[in-house]
Amino acid sequence: MSAISLGQATILGIVEGITEFLPVSSTGHLKITEGLMGIPVDDASVVGFSAVIQVGAIAAVLVYFFKDIVRIVTAWGRGLADKEERYHHDYKFAWWIIFATIPIVVVGLAAKPLIDGPLASLWVVAGSLIVGSGAMWVADRMGRHKRGEDDTGFKDTMLVGCAQILALLFPGFSRSGATMSTALLLDLDRVAATRLSFFLGIPALTGAGVYELKDAVGASVGLAPLAVGTAVSFAVAYASIAWLLKYVARHSFNAFVIYRVIVGVLLLGLLGTGIIAA
Repeated sequence: MSAISLGQATILGIVEGITEFLPVSSTGHLKITEGLMGIPVDDASVVGFSAVIQVGAIAAVLVYFFKDIVRIVTAWGRGLADKEERYHHDYKFAWWIIFATIPIVVVGLAAKPLIDGPLASLWVVAGSLIVGSGAMWVADRMGRHKRGEDDTGFKDTMLVGCAQILALLFPGFSRSGATMSTALLLDLDRVAATRLSFFLGIPALTGAGVYELKDAVGASVGLAPLAVGTAVSFAVAYASIAWLLKYVARHSFNAFVIYRVIVGVLLLGLLGTGIIAA
């Protein structure tokens, strides 16, 4: 028997696709949904399942930003072959993304026992949702929103990349929320902050999915639920990306802040009353 049925995989794929790139914490929402469905959130194969279906959402990014990615990768390849091409911003940006991914890889490998164990608790998710909301609210107001994507530098990319560690250690903080908030504090505008978060998510989340694949296809989770969850997350994430980019061009992050606080408080209530287990 699979720990996750096809129906549950479909629901989790929808949740992943909607929340992966919104600053509301996909990991937190997956854990809450798993808890409500009686799925053990700290089971190694379930943790692996959650990481693998993220690849579906990442595939949506690759498709949505295909032209941008081709442009950046092409510039990187030209720069490797021709010294004159190394002054191009896209060549530098490709290296910055690579370097900015190293910190989360190192921390992820070093802290894996904590991430899969004590830090997987829904109590951590609830607290991180609320604390992360405060950080996002402050960042959206302190940031001057005056710098575009072409103004992004090595320091910006490294700091935003390191912010991903917050979501890795504290599920509920949100990878998108942490990266966007950091970018806003660096005075990037909301669209530039969102796009940078997308690009940084490609290597980080793909690597996590590949690394966790061996656990996800272990004794507790079948290949069919894994395939269904990944496919559903791809389709839903594509629509979510298109919506988010249009939304942040015209609105602040206030709606996400309020939503996160409400979910965090409700989760604390569910945990406190024993309706769901941590």
